[in-house]
Amino acid sequence: MKLFLIISYWITAILLVAIVLSSLEYSFLEALFIGSLFLPGALAAKYFFPMVRYDKKWSGIGDTIFLVLGILSGEIILFLVAHYCILSFRGNLPGAVIDWPDLPHLLSNPVFIAIILTSFAAGSHFFEVWLDKKYPGRAGSISFTSDRKSVTLPINEILYVESNDDATTIIASDGRRFKNYTPISQWEATLKPHFIRIHRSFLVNKAAITRIDVDLLYIDDIQLPISRKYKNAVGSVLNV
Repeated sequence: MKLFLIISYWITAILLVAIVLSSLEYSFLEALFIGSLFLPGALAAKYFFPMVRYDKKWSGIGDTIFLVLGILSGEIILFLVAHYCILSFRGNLPGAVIDWPDLPHLLSNPVFIAIILTSFAAGSHFFEVWLDKKYPGRAGSISFTSDRKSVTLPINEILYVESNDDATTIIASDGRRFKNYTPISQWEATLKPHFIRIHRSFLVNKAAITRIDVDLLYIDDIQLPISRKYKNAVGSVLNV
């Protein structure tokens, strides 16, 4: 059900953009084709932006600028190629007259492209968060790399994820610890809604929590701090 609704979201988003683009002298099918090309950039933004780390301020800003420029440049190239293909197809039609060879201004305007991509990615994120709350499902398994080896763990066997400088540590219920280099923000996006962020350095499996005491959270005998930033969110989600 959730997968069907997510696919429906993206189809609806593309249709809405196609309606806007059809005002640029494209036919609706041509506009639909162009609109679908926003999808790669939106998915790239949705996946890569949560991985940007701001622990080192200027490094994070640099990575963000590089990512934005890369996505926008890639999208404009896709639009140029698609526009050329459309014109070539038109030129092969009997009696075809082509009088606008240049790429429409909107499709070369980085502000317009950025607004559409941001709307797509942000809308998808909030829609999926809503779906996770409305249709909570059983946690599956997750695969990642640790010490150059591929590891697959059932999500319910992960107690918590700890961030240490540039690395993260995944602590399993059997005591095993796995070192990984995916930022904790990306782990948070991946493990929702089964995990909750309690600190800039800790992401905890809700099902593993045994007790909460003021600014501390317990997983059996394991004691983890709850930071002021996340205290209200923890209390709200866990109803404490």
